[in-house]
Amino acid sequence: MGDSRHEWMRPGAVEVAPGVHRIPLPLPNDGLRAVNVYAITDGDVLTLVDGGWALQAAREQLAAALGQLGAGLGDVRRFLVTHAHRDHYTQAVALRREYGSAVFLGQDERDTLRTQQNPAHRPLDRQVALLTACGAKPVCDALLAMRGERANADDWEDPDVWIDESTDVGLLDRPLRAVPTPGHTRGHLVYVDDAAGLMFAGDHVLPHITPSIGFEQAPSAAPLRDYLASLRLVRSMPDMRLLPAHGPVTDSVHRRVDELLDHHDRRLADTAEVVERGAATAYEAARALTWTRRERAFADLDPFNQMMAVLETAAHLDVLALRGRLRREDVDGVVHYAS
Repeated sequence: MGDSRHEWMRPGAVEVAPGVHRIPLPLPNDGLRAVNVYAITDGDVLTLVDGGWALQAAREQLAAALGQLGAGLGDVRRFLVTHAHRDHYTQAVALRREYGSAVFLGQDERDTLRTQQNPAHRPLDRQVALLTACGAKPVCDALLAMRGERANADDWEDPDVWIDESTDVGLLDRPLRAVPTPGHTRGHLVYVDDAAGLMFAGDHVLPHITPSIGFEQAPSAAPLRDYLASLRLVRSMPDMRLLPAHGPVTDSVHRRVDELLDHHDRRLADTAEVVERGAATAYEAARALTWTRRERAFADLDPFNQMMAVLETAAHLDVLALRGRLRREDVDGVVHYAS
């Protein structure tokens, strides 16, 4: 992997703190390319933060990495999952069936799991409905033409433990606490080791990219509002080492949170500006903005990333409306915005 930005994806177990190893696992056809799980030694057993995607390649890579630690898949006592996205949750469920390990998940992911378990549900159902309200019919049509059939409902079994404020997630050798950080998903959690100054951040704080907002099956009414509040929450805590789900470990949660807050401030200003110039729907606003650090035109994005761009724009427009900067009105099932 010649690009140093991709070195974090190299297979294996890398010690990032005493008793904590980062293990990257592969993702299929995904721009993120890999997801980190973290193996925490706890006496003679292991706890994993996140489980990866239930793929044969990911299972083999996890088994090989645990082998470096003198352990196997059956030595994982429990999975502390940050949120109910496929690349974090489904392998934990699959390995539980074989080895009896316990799976923990935030209680506010219940609605997402209920939706995924519904036999009538198909991938992207919720996103298609949201895109319709955004006036993005061309993006809807492209997605409907490419989406697959119903995914395996078995991937979405309930956890053993729904984490709420009273749940003890501490280990024998290491005190941990789960902190709700809604935004990326409704029930997203970060796991904090105060004594060691570590934050297992899931997708809440990522070192190289801005986490997506709104890509879930049961989003809240204002996911970006929730996300910004969660960023400020972790910014109010003592600074810690950032152990993210995608990307390398870095030394400061605060530094990256400040960058993310600045990014969203700029994006809110840019979004308000395109509405002032005449964009009336999230689709129109997204087409008027540029995307990624390369400032790509909306038309140059593939349908999936056009979907993400429209939903991100809608999230920013809704925050502007909540702040009184814009007016929001439903016109024949499509949400319109005006200064």
